[in-house]
Amino acid sequence: MVIRNKKIGNGSIFFVYLFILSNLLIAIKYTIAQQDHVYQSCSGDNYTTGSTFQANLNRLFPSSIQNRYYNATVGQSPDTVYGSLQCRGDIQQDECQSCVDFAIQDFNKTGRCPNSKQAIIWYEKCMIRYSNEYYFNRMQENPGISLLNVNNVSNPDQFNRILGELMNGLVLQATSTSSTNFAAGNRNITDLAKLYGLVQCTADIPSSNCNRCLLKAVSELPQGKRGGRVIKPSCNIRYELGDPFFESAPSPPPPLSSPTPPSSTNALVPNGNRNNSSKLTISIVVPSVVAVLFAIAFGFFCFQRKRQQIKKYTYADDEAPVTAESLQFNFSTISAATNNFSEANKLGEGGFGSVYKGTLPDRREIAVKRLSKYSGQGDQEFKNEFTLVAKLQHRNLVQLVGFSMAGEEKLIIYEFMPNGSLDQILFDPIKCTQLDWDRRYKIIAGVARGLVYLHEESRLKIIHRDLKASNILLDMDMNPKIADFGMARLFVHDQTQERTSKIVGTYGYMAPEYIMHGHFSVKSDVFSFGVLILEILCGQKNSSFHQSSGAQDLLSYVWRRWNNGSATEILDPTLKDTFSRVEVLRCIHVALLCVQEEVEDRPTMPTVVQMLNSYSATDPALPLAPAFFIGSTVNMEPQSNLGYSEEQGSSKNESVTSEVATGSVNEVTISELDPR
Repeated sequence: MVIRNKKIGNGSIFFVYLFILSNLLIAIKYTIAQQDHVYQSCSGDNYTTGSTFQANLNRLFPSSIQNRYYNATVGQSPDTVYGSLQCRGDIQQDECQSCVDFAIQDFNKTGRCPNSKQAIIWYEKCMIRYSNEYYFNRMQENPGISLLNVNNVSNPDQFNRILGELMNGLVLQATSTSSTNFAAGNRNITDLAKLYGLVQCTADIPSSNCNRCLLKAVSELPQGKRGGRVIKPSCNIRYELGDPFFESAPSPPPPLSSPTPPSSTNALVPNGNRNNSSKLTISIVVPSVVAVLFAIAFGFFCFQRKRQQIKKYTYADDEAPVTAESLQFNFSTISAATNNFSEANKLGEGGFGSVYKGTLPDRREIAVKRLSKYSGQGDQEFKNEFTLVAKLQHRNLVQLVGFSMAGEEKLIIYEFMPNGSLDQILFDPIKCTQLDWDRRYKIIAGVARGLVYLHEESRLKIIHRDLKASNILLDMDMNPKIADFGMARLFVHDQTQERTSKIVGTYGYMAPEYIMHGHFSVKSDVFSFGVLILEILCGQKNSSFHQSSGAQDLLSYVWRRWNNGSATEILDPTLKDTFSRVEVLRCIHVALLCVQEEVEDRPTMPTVVQMLNSYSATDPALPLAPAFFIGSTVNMEPQSNLGYSEEQGSSKNESVTSEVATGSVNEVTISELDPR
């Protein structure tokens, strides 16, 4: 800046420099904060610009927060917006406020997650979140992200051991001694190198849920890398080798230094001394400003250097937060959870291997399927196929918790179902009394909803291909959950059917077109569902059904009773007179439509759900004789009986694998041993 022909007083010079400095500080602050953006997740439906929802969103976040956490609710349904802000537990209140200020400004100006009704945006020191669904006090693990430093450590075995000790210790500290669900610390790797770690949960969830979230995150950390972090909606963890990325302890900010104000006598200095006074002021102010600018430049250089380190991180799949890395458990963790796969923990055994009950360190109960060592599937294929199915989320599907691999060992981890599989109760002469009519009807309706999700509503169109009583698991309240996707096939959404050269499934549940020609579609699952309904009503297996009334199979027996007007006589005798006649007749009607021989005569699953929910009007479609009915054109016997499958201790089922043509293709979504 060049100033000519004008004398500027010392106060003016000071304010000129102050103006330049403040603008430079603002620019640098914005640049640094911009780089602090770590990750964002946008989901849910879109809201309309100018809508009530947007107006509520604009009113959601405050100008300041206290205690590093804030949440609020604005508006009424259906335009209610829930939101929260949280800062990292080690930073000071003013840093927290600065991060929050920028986060709100950045969100409004950059258009992150435009028009999304759900968003989570993570910055280096704070997080901003909002949703049209209530999420306070609820632990959530998805969507999440895993990042890793691409540089390896020199001694991975020693490093991984110390990393595990550090992070597990921090989890214990955060959930047992801290009211803020936060902990940070370090461990020595060598005399010259330290490992730093940090764990934190959102302030609204209880310590038990925090413990569960953090332990899951720890199990997903990369092994043998110089740095890594896992970020989830309810918790996040991070570690770095040699980089103290957090503050040792929150402390009050130091007092800001400022130039000594001019003495009151300066105003009375004679004119002859004013030039000397101006020179003195400039000689004080200019070096001070230069020193401040030098400090800023040095800080910016350090930030750029750290930024280069951060750039070494690799993101997991941003578009699909459910990744193989986010689902993988250490084999030692699962081995310890199942007491080294002890016989006392075994729930069942089948052609794929064995199923064991386990308990994770956070006391969550799991069921672990230990696949046979001779499945022949590669590690990457196993990861990819598991990740695919893990994206299926529905209350009537068994939740896949994760997987683990170690050499030839491959484990699939499910949520544990306390009541086991449906066949264990339904076909047991004593336990079946637990299934009154209301529970049986609820199971039928729940399985139907699960199939609608698989066929129509999920991002993936899935044909299960092995729907049967042993693959329906029951939770604590007897709610049904479809399990075992070992034979499932993925369809594109406009695909209607496919042909396979290998028939896999369970005799008694397979549709005729599948057995005869290898053709399968959503209607193949519909057929299996019809058989399942009849088994639930009768309390008997289709594959081992025997009656003296001339019907040698369950389908023929029910059809005869339906035709002569005595349909309710097929019911399990334990139901007695406690059932609803209207609901029973509706279920039999639906089941007979589902097991029609011709594919086009069977309803789709959305139609099935609609029929099950309608009790008054008689549906126009009346069932014909079912497939495999004595006298029907099709009466197939299984070509082989090579094994059986179990799920969490289910009983044996006659599974069949047969070839209908030469050649082979990959027939499964999650590969398991054939024969089943």
